[in-house]
Amino acid sequence: MEKVAVDEVDTELNPMEVHSVRKPVSRALGTTDFAMNYFELEPGESFSGGLHRHDDQEEVFYVEEGTVTFDVGVDRESVVVDAGELIRFPPGEFQTGYNDADERVVGWALGAPGARHDWDDLQSRAYCPECDAERTKDVAMADGRFRLTCTECGNVQE
Repeated sequence: MEKVAVDEVDTELNPMEVHSVRKPVSRALGTTDFAMNYFELEPGESFSGGLHRHDDQEEVFYVEEGTVTFDVGVDRESVVVDAGELIRFPPGEFQTGYNDADERVVGWALGAPGARHDWDDLQSRAYCPECDAERTKDVAMADGRFRLTCTECGNVQE
């Protein structure tokens, strides 16, 4: 049995600096098969920083306070999630969630299986200067920064 108070969990930020508060609660609890992250998003901030998918993990987001907009799929269908609501993404579905309102958001990102992502099973959608279009990119972590490799042409962006 492990117990932790959210206020006692250290804040760990995304390397892209897209949010000001992210607390990896699952790490503090020592989970191995379940991921749980607490977020506070100021206006303009996001959970992840861009449209992405996890082939190795199902994700559920719970909005405790505020309103979050999620872009879903390659066509970026917009879905609004209000306080007290949840949204689920199966493995392999592109999504990104962000605060485009004027008030702060408090929310949770929950994932399973696994407490951490396998970088080989994470892809992002981003502009590729070589293809001159938005493309799917393989994601890797190098020296604390994201490395994106275009699956169409092989162009690498850091």
